[in-house]
Amino acid sequence: MVSYTFYAKALRLFQAYPSLSKILIVSTVGGGSLLAFSDDCRPFLRVFTDGGQQPESKKKKVVVLGTGWAATSFLKYLKSESYEVQVVSPRNYFAFTPLLPSVTNGTVEARSIVEPIRNILSKRPYQIDFKEAECFKIDASNKTLHCRSAQVTNLGGKEEFTVDYDILIIAVGAQVNTFNTPGVSEYAHFLKEVEDAQKLRNTLVDCFERANLPSVSDEERKRILHFVVVGGGPVGVEFAAELHDVVVQDIAKLYPSVNNLAKITLLEAGDHILNMYDKRITKFAETKFQRDGIDLKTGSMVTKLSAKDVSTKDRATGECGSIPYGLVVWSTGIAPRPVILDFMKQIGQGSRRVLATDEWLRVEGCDSVYALGDCATINQRKAMEDILAIFGQVKKDDTNFLNKQEFRKVIGDITERYPQVQLYLKKSKVKNMVALLDKYEGEIDIEKFKEALSQVDSQMKNLPATAQVAAQQGEYLAKCFNRMEKCEQNPEGPRRFRTTGHHRFHPFRYKHFGQFAPLGGEQTAAQLPGDWVSIGHSTQWLWYSIYASKLVSWRTRMLVVSDWFRRFTFGRDTSRI
Repeated sequence: MVSYTFYAKALRLFQAYPSLSKILIVSTVGGGSLLAFSDDCRPFLRVFTDGGQQPESKKKKVVVLGTGWAATSFLKYLKSESYEVQVVSPRNYFAFTPLLPSVTNGTVEARSIVEPIRNILSKRPYQIDFKEAECFKIDASNKTLHCRSAQVTNLGGKEEFTVDYDILIIAVGAQVNTFNTPGVSEYAHFLKEVEDAQKLRNTLVDCFERANLPSVSDEERKRILHFVVVGGGPVGVEFAAELHDVVVQDIAKLYPSVNNLAKITLLEAGDHILNMYDKRITKFAETKFQRDGIDLKTGSMVTKLSAKDVSTKDRATGECGSIPYGLVVWSTGIAPRPVILDFMKQIGQGSRRVLATDEWLRVEGCDSVYALGDCATINQRKAMEDILAIFGQVKKDDTNFLNKQEFRKVIGDITERYPQVQLYLKKSKVKNMVALLDKYEGEIDIEKFKEALSQVDSQMKNLPATAQVAAQQGEYLAKCFNRMEKCEQNPEGPRRFRTTGHHRFHPFRYKHFGQFAPLGGEQTAAQLPGDWVSIGHSTQWLWYSIYASKLVSWRTRMLVVSDWFRRFTFGRDTSRI
């Protein structure tokens, strides 16, 4: 047999010198020798590479949809060169979305918070292909994506093409949820994308310029300068606070004749704003807004928007009303994008409100597809469903109880498999699950175990749709992919506890590092791990430092910090560009 090593060396020689057209091959066959001369070695090498004994293994093609927090985090931490990676997104940049409210009033420029995605990809140790296009259909059965280019062709349309994949990572984010309220799509402003912030900034300046015209009546001026924010969540509250600052600190100097007519109203359907924060933060925010003159209306639902009025309904009394406005901002939650809704119908999740994944971020009911960030939620397994399986892992006899030693063998896997158990222990102020056995005299049967876990599943909550969650999911999945080739092919659960549907890696666990709520006037509220709440000017400087450190590049850090310095020195830029 001709030496494989010899052919491999010949192949490398031809690859190193592609202009080589002739090759002389000498090899021994049995006891004699073989002399071969070829005028063109390309056919030989093609046969060798395509039909040889050891062809090169084909890399799996990984397609990433999106350039947001989850997708960028995945690409940042993916270090394995075992994949052919392609990114498809209608936006060729990554945006630091927590600073979008600062863009709306000129505190920070839009270009300061965006980083071209090609800059990020060029720093990776492997080649990544990027296509600026929108995926409008996912064909999971054929593992094909139907995409539409973001660029307009010479014929006036947009080019459509398909992309095949072996592994698909969906990280397209979400869109604003209008709850099918009439008039919202036509008349309201949103604050989800960079383009939304730029549009809001221009409209805000337009309102003051229009109100300053001599032909406008006083009543019309009041309407034009009435700014309504719908939604008392973090984005709505921060925008209202930023809007108040720019009106008081900058607009008052530039438009003295109409300054006193400006009014801000915040509408919240619930009983309080920032209801996901500590009650101390909620109370401080409501008090500060009232002190600043922001009209806070809780329990007020928006039923309809027209070109000039917001129709509301009081949740407690049912009383209806109308609020004239010049600018309305809608910030009431998120909803899946059309491509995700269509995909959910394909895979049997059409009845759900959001795409469901398991604890390893795999889309349920679909092979080789992962979903991260705002477009998906983790469908956590209930602990009560697996009690029999938990007992069966260590129980070898026919008795119906576990002693402390047997219980210790599975409790680590239980707390890892079911995060709601940890929440239950924290709220119950119990050090660990083994401590629960003390009141059962050192042993526990199935019924007693059910009693101990009766409140655990009620602690399950969906992860918040925040940049922090999306970034951690992207990092987690990238590290799983980095280790994929080193792990066994058969999936396995953590440690000894294994049941159907488990993955070879530990499930994703979100670690909460705290959250901020800027409230204007250089005051910020922070809720940090350990139930630590901080409110005031010092927390605002902590907010500055944390956000500056989290920016994606040194370029954006320098730009944002210089914008902050410019605002402190010269005020906000109110020009409409």
